Amino acid sequence: MKILKVEFENINSLKGFHEIDFSEEPFLTNSLFAITGPTGSGKSSILDVISLALFNHVPRLGKITRNEIQSKGAILTRNQKNSMARVTYESNNGVFSSQWSIEVNRNGNLNDYEMEIHDHHSGKLLDLKKSMVPNKNEELIGLNYDQFIKAVLLAQGEFAQFLKAKKEERGELLEKITGTGIYRRLGIKAFEKNREANRDIQQQQNEIQIIQRDLLEEEIINKYRFDLKEKTRLAQTYQQEVENINKAIQLKQEINSQSQEIEKQKNAQSKANLDLEKFEAEHGLPLKQHEKVQEEADNLREWKQLKKHFSELDTQKKNIANSLETNHKQQQELLGRTLKITRKEVTASNIEEQLYTFRDTVLELQETKKNKLNSYSAKRDQLQVELRNTGFHFDEQELGNSVSNLESELKNTTDKIENLCNRLGINAETDLQLKQDQLRSQIKKARKASKIFTGILNQKNEIERIKKEIQKEESRIKDLPGKIKERNTETKSAKQHLENAQLKKENLLLKASLEEHRKKLNDGEPCPLCGSEHHPYAHELTPGDNELEKKITDLEKQFQNSNRLLHQLEAEFSSLEKKQKELQDQLSQYQLKFDEKRNEFAEKYSEFSKFNDLEEIEKTAEKLEANLEILAGLEKLKLNEKAFSNALPLAGELKNILNQGKSLKKELDLLYTGKNIQNEVQEIANKWSRIQQEKLNLNERLLENRKRIDESSKELVQIENHLKGFIAESDFNQISEAWQALIPETEATKLRNERQVIVKQIDDSKASIKLLNDQLLKLKSLDTETEKIKLQEQLAERNLQLNSLSNSSKELERILKNQEDRLKRMEVLKLQIEEKEKQTKRWRLLSELIGDSKGKQFNDFAQDLTLSQLLKLANVRLQELSDRYLIDKPDLEEDDGLVAIDEHMGGQRRSVKTLSGGETFILSLSMALALSDLASKNVEINSLFIDEGFGTLDPETLDQTLDTLEKLQAESSKTIGIISHVDSLKERISTQIQLSRNGQGYSSLSIK
Repeated sequence: MKILKVEFENINSLKGFHEIDFSEEPFLTNSLFAITGPTGSGKSSILDVISLALFNHVPRLGKITRNEIQSKGAILTRNQKNSMARVTYESNNGVFSSQWSIEVNRNGNLNDYEMEIHDHHSGKLLDLKKSMVPNKNEELIGLNYDQFIKAVLLAQGEFAQFLKAKKEERGELLEKITGTGIYRRLGIKAFEKNREANRDIQQQQNEIQIIQRDLLEEEIINKYRFDLKEKTRLAQTYQQEVENINKAIQLKQEINSQSQEIEKQKNAQSKANLDLEKFEAEHGLPLKQHEKVQEEADNLREWKQLKKHFSELDTQKKNIANSLETNHKQQQELLGRTLKITRKEVTASNIEEQLYTFRDTVLELQETKKNKLNSYSAKRDQLQVELRNTGFHFDEQELGNSVSNLESELKNTTDKIENLCNRLGINAETDLQLKQDQLRSQIKKARKASKIFTGILNQKNEIERIKKEIQKEESRIKDLPGKIKERNTETKSAKQHLENAQLKKENLLLKASLEEHRKKLNDGEPCPLCGSEHHPYAHELTPGDNELEKKITDLEKQFQNSNRLLHQLEAEFSSLEKKQKELQDQLSQYQLKFDEKRNEFAEKYSEFSKFNDLEEIEKTAEKLEANLEILAGLEKLKLNEKAFSNALPLAGELKNILNQGKSLKKELDLLYTGKNIQNEVQEIANKWSRIQQEKLNLNERLLENRKRIDESSKELVQIENHLKGFIAESDFNQISEAWQALIPETEATKLRNERQVIVKQIDDSKASIKLLNDQLLKLKSLDTETEKIKLQEQLAERNLQLNSLSNSSKELERILKNQEDRLKRMEVLKLQIEEKEKQTKRWRLLSELIGDSKGKQFNDFAQDLTLSQLLKLANVRLQELSDRYLIDKPDLEEDDGLVAIDEHMGGQRRSVKTLSGGETFILSLSMALALSDLASKNVEINSLFIDEGFGTLDPETLDQTLDTLEKLQAESSKTIGIISHVDSLKERISTQIQLSRNGQGYSSLSIK
């Protein structure tokens, strides 16, 4: 797997869009590069971009969510609206780009993040939900997040600490570095699982003991079974007796109920007879009378209908007569209203003609008046247009005075024009426009000359300012070369002192390199290596050596401070030289522009060259503008004169139209004073027409009414003659009496049904009484002589005996059931214990092998295997970096620290604590590469990043380290990135990704 390109926008302090393309120069020819910049500039943010784009994880924060960004202010650059991270990588499956992005919506809230993968071979996005993207990258790369972090980001610094740690500390560090804490958790889990399984079995065994204590003896159980059988037999006998007694009691109750029902039916029969008598008293006679007139019912109803119809026709006749009278009154009212409007005699025959003639006369006068008003408005508007720019007020209310004032204003304006032309010596008709054009041209030229002259003065002032600034900078730069030379000498001296002290320290350390062996030496005993009996370095460094360490520290600070001041002086000198050159360039440009503008002014505005300052040019322009204003006033007077001349005839016409309008109004007011003649005449005509039509309709209705009265009268006489014969033969005196005897058929039917229901109730009661008496005789034949109360006493006694037997039987059944349940429960528990012992055997064996309460046993075993595998891979890597050392675990007789095998010293084994800084770095780097190999399994990793470990190396060790890294890169063709702020590393590695911060807290990125 190889990273080809990293792109990101607004990540942490790196504001804006940035791109690092490892497939282009300078990375193609220099695959070892440095990521440099001050603390907090965003070096580690580049690594965050890679893990964020691939797995939505950042090593320092974990999984990234919208809430994580909002609560911690992480990822998204301050005051920005969006953020993006994209990584293009190559794997065995092809070339892919994985992108993570988030943005702020228009409400100022963060949307949820988005993730996608682009396949460069197909040119399409993979169809994935954002939650599926990290898993897809894991599939394409062959590494999950934890493996990727270990394989690509080398933990060299942690391994440097790991190499020199004690055994207990080494286990904890190895667990942290490799992420193998799962073995400790497995050991704890095995212990807890076994404890939990044993706890369940013990609880079940305790339960069996409790059940055994509660079990009854077999002899007692057999006695309980015999007693239960006897009680059950006796209860069956008693139960049969109870059923017989209940039947006897039930029979006596049925006889009693039957007797009561007979009495109830007799009472119902008596009530029905009374209801029939009451019905006949209330409705018998009317129903009988109704039956008598039933044969003439239709004729009687027809007679009643004709009587009602005849009455309605008479009422209608009276209503028509009243309407005709109202119609006549309305006609008279309209004739009177027309007379009042037209002031002429009108009749029913000529009312419409008189109305329309009068209307036409009024409308003609109104139209004439309207035309005069329109003419007046048009003339008035024309007059106002003429006078709108003169300031003259024409008062319509005082029309005569306004005309006189207009004549006076015209005369005054003409006089003013004549006087002004005489004073200026011009002809207003021919010279005015020409004179104005000349003055405008002169004013424009004067103003332009003033502007250019101002520019010339500004250029001159700027030239003077730049000259003063150049003099000021020359005085500042004058002393700097001497100061730089002096500071350079001091820096070289400080560096020489520091190098001497460091050389002295290295000599002392070289003498003490066999520190571990010296600890075993005793004074007076010969050294197995050199034979000396005096061992001055067998113990810690002397106080003098500690003073050397302090001196080196002070010299380092002195050298760094002197070197910093030297760089500051050199930067200041370079800055001043650059600024002085820029000022000289500015001076040349301003001088050139000054000369150009001065020559242009002399050439184009020669008439103003005689003036010495800007004020004189301004005064000339102001004088020309004053003359132009006088001519503008003359032009205004000429326009007013023309307007007054045009307005005067219009004012006379307005006066004539106004007089004519007054005469028309007077004539119209005498003829008609209403509001709308057209509507009023039309209203009267419409009402007159409606009243006439209404009169015609009423007369037609009156004739029809008379006709229908005659017809109805004949029909009524005919049917009355028929009914009089029926009345004569009946016991009725009049037709009306026969009509009143007639009941509505629905009511008559209701009464008939009501009588029939009562009769049926009487018949049903008689039948029921007979049937009940027969049943009562049959029941009495089955009855016993024993009284009911005696039977009830016998029943109560047997029920008490049954209840007692039932309670004692239930108690025996409960005891026997409990005994049976306990035995069954014991069998179940024994089977469960047997099964659980089979199931938990694996947990017991697993706990015995790897389990303990802290997980230490299995963790130590797993860490030992991991360390062996890691050391094996590290030695393979170490052979690629150096042929001198191998790493091994300590033997039993050695201390618990890791051992370095020195091949150059015949395979000598010595503690890694005795190695120099450069040697320690090589071993720790091989361990980091081994972890990368272990994490990546079968995936080839061609992009590595080292983010720690260089700040603590001295210059010589740093050179050795860089030699090692260059060798690693050359032999493996990997892209290796080193993140550091060490200055000497920047000088050694030519390809750099440089980050710098500005005053606002943002960082910028450049590739060198």
